[in-house]
Order: sequence, then structure tokens, then C-alpha cells
Amino acid sequence: MINIPTKESFLFYFLIFVGNLVGHSQIPTGIYTDTIESNGKKSVHQVKVNDDYFIYNEYEIAPNNFIKTVGGFFQIENSASNSLLVVLLEFNSDYEKDSVRQLSIPFSMEGANFKMNWFQELTLKPNNHSTQDLDGGWLFATKGPDTGQERRGEENTRKTLKLLMDNTFQWIAYDTESFRFSGTGGGSYSAENGIYKEHIEFFSKDNSRVGAKLEFNYKLKGDDWHHTGKNSKGEPMYEIWSKRELSRL
Repeated sequence: MINIPTKESFLFYFLIFVGNLVGHSQIPTGIYTDTIESNGKKSVHQVKVNDDYFIYNEYEIAPNNFIKTVGGFFQIENSASNSLLVVLLEFNSDYEKDSVRQLSIPFSMEGANFKMNWFQELTLKPNNHSTQDLDGGWLFATKGPDTGQERRGEENTRKTLKLLMDNTFQWIAYDTESFRFSGTGGGSYSAENGIYKEHIEFFSKDNSRVGAKLEFNYKLKGDDWHHTGKNSKGEPMYEIWSKRELSRL
């Protein structure tokens, strides 16, 4: 006797199939790292995934040396053989050398680990998750105070992006049209009771800045972050950053 699947059983198995597909394709929001030692050098490979936004950083420690950063909005393409992370880049620190504006990276999730088979095989482990006041994506809008002056927004090709998540910060200055890369820096941060602190762990313009600790004041006003204090030259500084949506859904 042949058992003909009922509509209910078909729906049940279809939902299982879709659930497996979605589970296979999703990358949990977070920061993933892999540190590799070779020829006496330690290279940190760091991936940041926030909603639909992807950033990859590589830098050496002891001695400190910035290698590269790339980032942009991504989508996932699945096939029977593999999953591809397809990133439409907004910035690429190596653009003058390789002219790359899009990446297709084979990847998989093995438990909580993010495996990436790009220029080399990497098994990146997730950092501990945490939340703070300033978490999320920010775009530099204008110098303060806010007196109604013109602001830089999403439509402006010249951007300075800050991504703060899981106790880490990173800023990147770039142009999405010319692909001119102006610099990046990042490390750990804390934001509490109006005091914002940074500890620099990589800096593309000057490796000697690694290890520096900076302290500023912050205040949230609606979707704006008012960032005040003194710059690296000891001069008064007032910046206003606006919240940036990192999901394209």
C-alpha cells in the first residue's frame, strides 16, 4: 500500500526543510576572531556581523602592524555544495592595489564558530556578547554644537562610519563613489554615565598609536550622539554622529 502524503504532512516537512535552510544561512550578529602565529608574528583576523553589515579586519600584534579592512552590506547565497557570503563593499583599504568592490566568500557555521575559506581557511570564534549605551552603527554628521548647519547623511558618498558592538569600536573614513580610503582605527570601548573611553588596538595611519587610551564625554539626543572632549592635539572637539541603519530588509 502506498502512503500518499497529506497536505498537513507535506507542510510539516516543507517547514523543516525551510528551517534547516534558514539555520544554515544565518550568521548570528557578533564579533568573531582567529589569531594565527606564523614566522614569529601574530595576526588577528576579526569579522564583525551586525544585521546585514559585514566588516573584516586583519592586523598584527607585537609588533603592531595594520594590514587591511573591508566592509559593506551583504547577502547570503546558498547552493547544494556551499554557502557564499556576498559582500557589496563600501570600503576596501587595498582598493588602490586590487580594485575589488565585491566579495564572494565561502563560509559555514560550525556550532558557534564562523568558518571562512577565503584567501586562507579561518575558524573564527565568537567574542562574548555585551550591550552598552552607544552600541550600533553611526555616521559622522557635523561638527557641534547643533545650530542647524548642513549635515552629512546617507546620501553623501563621503562617509565616516563608527560601529560599536560587544565592547569594541571601529571608525572607518571612506568614499563610496571614488572608493578612496582615508583610514580606520579600532579597539575596545566603554560608555557609562556620560563618559566614553577608547583603547586603541589597531590604527591604519600610525601603528604607534596602538595602546593609547582616550576619554571623552557623550550625550544621546534622539538619534544623535554628541561627542565632546579634546582631540589628540589637546584641542577642544565637538562632533555629532547620527544613527545609521545597518539592515537593508
